[in-house]
Amino acid sequence: MSKLKTVNKYNFGELSIFDNFIIAVIKEGVNLTIDDNESLIDVAEKYFKNRPFAYITNRIYSYSVNPKIYLETSKIENLVAFAVVSQNNLSISNAEFEKQFLTKPHKSFNKLIDAINWCEEKIAEASKE
Repeated sequence: MSKLKTVNKYNFGELSIFDNFIIAVIKEGVNLTIDDNESLIDVAEKYFKNRPFAYITNRIYSYSVNPKIYLETSKIENLVAFAVVSQNNLSISNAEFEKQFLTKPHKSFNKLIDAINWCEEKIAEASKE
């Protein structure tokens, strides 16, 4: 299992940086914008330069996302998987809609550990290429 390196806090929430993936927890009521997405791009460049990684959004709270974010996120070449974790049916439905805008492998889960395992598999597959 990947080890936690650091936690970066932002006005919109926090990004926990592990060896092979990021786990994001966004604050209640936030409307994520393309400007907020720049933080993800910065983290990708700083911690995962030239190696595959995954992004997991742990949707503990309710928030909204500008779908254009996913068009920008898809441009991160070494991002190999995008997982959504939620036990809320509406949040899972939103994730299914958001999937249309993302060109990376994308999957929704009820449990964080299942998302981590799936992401680790995708990273291992990408590392073999």
